Amino acid sequence: MNELTALLLGIVQGLTEFLPVSSSGHLELAKALTQADVLPEESLLFTIVLHAATALSTLVVFRKDIAVILTELLRFKPSPSLYFALYIVLSMVPAAFVGLFLEEVITALFDQNIVLVGAMLLLTGGLLFLADRAKASEKDIDAKSALGIGLMQAVAILPGISRSGATIATAVLLGIDKEKAARFSFLMVIPLIFGSMAKSILDAGSVQMEANIGLLIIGFVAAFVTGIVACKWMIALVKKAQLKYFSWYCFAVGTLALILA
Repeated sequence: MNELTALLLGIVQGLTEFLPVSSSGHLELAKALTQADVLPEESLLFTIVLHAATALSTLVVFRKDIAVILTELLRFKPSPSLYFALYIVLSMVPAAFVGLFLEEVITALFDQNIVLVGAMLLLTGGLLFLADRAKASEKDIDAKSALGIGLMQAVAILPGISRSGATIATAVLLGIDKEKAARFSFLMVIPLIFGSMAKSILDAGSVQMEANIGLLIIGFVAAFVTGIVACKWMIALVKKAQLKYFSWYCFAVGTLALILA
């Protein structure tokens, strides 16, 4: 891997972590079309660094919200912020269960399955289209909606379903205010990202991970900067009800995938 590849991978990671186009689905399509791995077999450390960069970009964008949530958790006194934090914990349960107990089943699906990817992209497009047309609402997150959004986040592990798109769309369709839906969607994934990073490090065990510090820095900075831009952009798009453009894109790519299959 050279400097340009590290830069491109960082940009792709930063953008697709937040935009509702399914990075995993596009990767599987690219693998099938090129008959080769799009992402080179590089050090596990590089992947961990990119995920750390996007997690950090989320922390930067929502630093004030996170500070309030942590303060309320430490006080543990009934308040909207405390309940919001508890709802985030509740929303993590389904995805954590899938990640811990169904990892082999999920991994088997990531094998250039164009039909599955195409179908799931169409599903993502449908969810985004419906959410874009949903009426404005001022409803807050509650335990029931948090669990529903969490279940969709678990489903979004499938290649072709955008995590951010599916969770935001589900929240909006449940009547949650669009800005609150985007905020909850991005905050709820932070613990899962760090959990996934920790699991990757533990799974690596004593495997030696060679690292080119220069490439790590390039990838980290690219993912961090584009992650901040994409996160803020996505929040603005949700507030302006412009998810339909992403839904059309998902419809087009999903249909093309099914035709090629």
